[in-house]
Amino acid sequence: MTKDASGTWKVVVATAALAVASTKLAEVGWKKYQLQNDKKTNTDKKVITGKAAYDDGLFREQLARNYAFLGEEGMENVKNQYVVVVGAGGVGSWVVTMLLRSGVRKIRIIDFDQVSLSSLNRHSCATLKDVGTPKVTCLKNHMLEVAPWCEIDAINELWELKDAERLLFGNGRPDMVVDCIDNIDTKVDLLAFLHENNIDMISSMGASTKSDPTRINVGDISVTEEDPLARVVRRKLKRKGVVTGVPVVFSAEKPDPRKAKLLPLPDEEYEKGKVGELSALRDFRVRILPVLGTMPAIFGLTIVTYILTKVSGYPMNPIEGKNRIKVYDGILQSLAAQMSRLGKKDQRIPIALSDIGYIVVEVFRGKSPVSGYSTKLALTKWDPKKPLNLQNVVLVTLEEQKEHEKRVLNGGERLEDVYSPEVLALVNKRFGEEEYYSQFR
Repeated sequence: MTKDASGTWKVVVATAALAVASTKLAEVGWKKYQLQNDKKTNTDKKVITGKAAYDDGLFREQLARNYAFLGEEGMENVKNQYVVVVGAGGVGSWVVTMLLRSGVRKIRIIDFDQVSLSSLNRHSCATLKDVGTPKVTCLKNHMLEVAPWCEIDAINELWELKDAERLLFGNGRPDMVVDCIDNIDTKVDLLAFLHENNIDMISSMGASTKSDPTRINVGDISVTEEDPLARVVRRKLKRKGVVTGVPVVFSAEKPDPRKAKLLPLPDEEYEKGKVGELSALRDFRVRILPVLGTMPAIFGLTIVTYILTKVSGYPMNPIEGKNRIKVYDGILQSLAAQMSRLGKKDQRIPIALSDIGYIVVEVFRGKSPVSGYSTKLALTKWDPKKPLNLQNVVLVTLEEQKEHEKRVLNGGERLEDVYSPEVLALVNKRFGEEEYYSQFR
């Protein structure tokens, strides 16, 4: 230790020297261990990757905690998994890292993008030296230093539907495919392809603009909530005939309008014109949603935990959002009560509890088309001249339900005299969308 000009003790040099010495000692120990194991008989089990040999004893010591948790059979299943990860950014890089650190021995990574300086707030292993290099190459190089037993296939290429079989099946049929793509249309194409080909999958929904880790959940895409990306993907999948069977990681945290805005491009970029050319690929987003660096990591870790527990016999028990069924039942009862007030004595209506989530989330986006409010919601029959069905029921607030009942359903006023043209147009638009999407339900 030495003192600097201010009298502060300095231990940097000594600490650095100790770190170097420790590293060299570890290297010597590793080489010695290799030499000792090279002298063993050929009956010893070894995990081989290319020219590197990693003795099974070392593998077991490195994964000792996993063996203790998952057991012999569970770990054997993990080791034998072949996983394809599509997308190697904030979420995907953590998926790859933790799959390999958990003992998976065969993995393919597909991504066309390069590591940027702004990637370093959320990437699992990239350093400044990796900026400008392909993300898949970065992951492979770093991970082989952690998991030399693993066969890592790095594909520096954009996943496209026309190349689906080559990219996904080129090294054998995968046991699991993890979707970490952030382009919506590409994401939907991948998920629909996996569903059609009966390949196990799990998909990451939107981690951007989120900051509450306690609201992250795993569930079928049909039960997601408060996730704009999931809503769009869900609707597009329905057009392809996929309604359920797509497990996803999502956050049920309500979007905060202070965080949920796209970061604007500088004025000078707009002045140059041809803003679309700023995107790396056609139809890919130009502006970037704000991301708290910890959230993609949590999404990725959740995905890997789902995979490990699923294949080893300790599956998760995904739950729906807090009190969701209770809320939906209350909304349904509000409609039944209205029908009773209108003279329908038995309160039976042609709308089931299972329809309420669809009406609330898919058709009306969780808010009243009259006021835009999303609290104290109820359902009301809309046009008194038409029968009650999914194209004649509107999500409103309780106060709006009472007003509509008083003026339209009982009072005989015309819809055109009660509501503005904008509200009527929005309601008719929602009914039109319901008519379209109902064919996929």
